[in-house]
Amino acid sequence: MPADPVFTLADLATWRRSGTSFAVLGHPIKHSISPPMQNAALALLARTDDRFADWRYFRFEIHPDDLPRALELLHAKKFLGVNLTVPHKIIAYDRIAEIDPAARPVGAVNTLRWSARGWQGFNTDGYGIAMAARETLGHDLAGTPVLLLGAGGAARGAGVECLQRGCASLWIANRTRENLDHLLEILAPLAGKIPVNGFAPNHPPANLPTGLLVVNATSAGLHESDPLPIELRALPRPAAVFDMIYNPPRTPLLRAAGELGLPHANGVSMLVHQGAKALEIWSGVPAEKTAATMSAAARAALGKYG
Repeated sequence: MPADPVFTLADLATWRRSGTSFAVLGHPIKHSISPPMQNAALALLARTDDRFADWRYFRFEIHPDDLPRALELLHAKKFLGVNLTVPHKIIAYDRIAEIDPAARPVGAVNTLRWSARGWQGFNTDGYGIAMAARETLGHDLAGTPVLLLGAGGAARGAGVECLQRGCASLWIANRTRENLDHLLEILAPLAGKIPVNGFAPNHPPANLPTGLLVVNATSAGLHESDPLPIELRALPRPAAVFDMIYNPPRTPLLRAAGELGLPHANGVSMLVHQGAKALEIWSGVPAEKTAATMSAAARAALGKYG
């Protein structure tokens, strides 16, 4: 169990802390490593800038039914920033006073910033995956053909980022055709001249290009018994495989990539970079200045709690 506590809606109602506070909301939340990651970065900043001396980041277990009340209380208590994780990113979207233009196509927010008029909503997940692909696999999304596995909220954010950064082509594999068609419809206005196609994972089309960056945006791999989201051997040889899952650190998909000798990486770097970008939104400190500290703290936390 994490050493730092898990707070609840009842705790929030009686919150009396005088310093600058931040929160991550989720359901469940107890295994989140965002608090040690963010607090390590805040401690780093506090060493050279007294402004950050009383900044602290906390985790809150919030049921989806309680999210509206939690957001009201967090604003009333003047929390400067909030991160949202599963399942709150989409639920919160329509309850935010102001949405950053870059987050609108995603239809989900993972970062909130306090303002007198209400919460300002941002989404840093796309930045996280772009930076992670470059850092861990040496691939820029720009000019790269991407195969995205899944059609849920995480896939939507990744798809928007790939198109906005100018990927060479975007292929989406999803088992449920209805969800796949819905995502294709959402992404179509953003595609421009970029080809966007969908297919069932067990029926890859013959015209898939070689050199794909395969990105798993499904939950397949959270449990050892989960089926592979796609059979890598059935694809033209990919360039690399990225799995958004970071715990467990080596999913069945990543093991399969390793057996084929493919470069591969899990999602811890994505978590770090989206978190560093969130802190930049709150503090004005460039994400590049805190990412290394967050990375060390995240990996230490995974070793302790994972």
